[in-house]
Amino acid sequence: MAAIGEAEKARAAFWFEELRDRICAAFEAIEDARTEGPFSDLPAGRFERKATTRDGGKGGGGVMSVMRGGRVFEKVGVNISTVYGELAEPAQRSLTARKEIPGLSGDPRFWASGISLVAHMRSPRAPAVHMNTRMFWTPGAAWFGGGADLNPMIEIPEDTADFHAAMRGACDAHDAAYYPRYKAWADEYFFIRHRGVARGVGGIFYDDLATGDWEADFAFTQDVGRAFLKVFPELTRRRMGEAWTDAEREIQLVKRGFYAEFNLIYDRGTKFGLETGHNVEAVLMSLPPEAKWP
Repeated sequence: MAAIGEAEKARAAFWFEELRDRICAAFEAIEDARTEGPFSDLPAGRFERKATTRDGGKGGGGVMSVMRGGRVFEKVGVNISTVYGELAEPAQRSLTARKEIPGLSGDPRFWASGISLVAHMRSPRAPAVHMNTRMFWTPGAAWFGGGADLNPMIEIPEDTADFHAAMRGACDAHDAAYYPRYKAWADEYFFIRHRGVARGVGGIFYDDLATGDWEADFAFTQDVGRAFLKVFPELTRRRMGEAWTDAEREIQLVKRGFYAEFNLIYDRGTKFGLETGHNVEAVLMSLPPEAKWP
């Protein structure tokens, strides 16, 4: 495999920024389209952007794009970041626990860029969602990771099927083995072990993707983002006009509590972001605006 240099890093970072812009535009268009029903009298939601830094700006940073209190989106964050520096010992242990990285202890430099999205919806009939894709580099290795998973409060089989079909399509365009492998990985990963329940209805999850063909791995990561951008707005528009009950809202709030438990206890990205000194507000963007516990 050819060495991964600054040109590849720049292309990946630019893609994550472009994807952020396209997603934010699609979500704001959904807000504009919500003209009837509960919360339609509110101003259409808009993203507010805020720069974030790592290590006082010496280690890069990113941009938080957060919409709060919209007609359709109660809270949604679409964050991008490009960070670099040297991995502290806890972060080194976190990485090497699952992946052999040649020379990391002697040369702990790293570079990482990615996009992270979590959407919490007004309506319990409209599914919450998570999507994240990223590229990670060290002097001894470089890889992609990420995926997308659907988190309905009230599961609707049609939505689950369509979401998985979109993820399968992105996978099958590159390798027929990807979807079954990454679906199983998502089912295993997005499981709240202390409660014995899945966080949602799954999707795909992949990490440490380094086939030896950087261009192919990057193309796959792009197609995951494109598939998400197509299917999730379709599901949201499908459900945002449906009426919901107080009982369904209660279910939504409790499931949000479970979602928060997963992200604070198990989520790799949350742990790694805090271990590498990234902006705490950005790392914890995924937490819901309101939740309950049984």
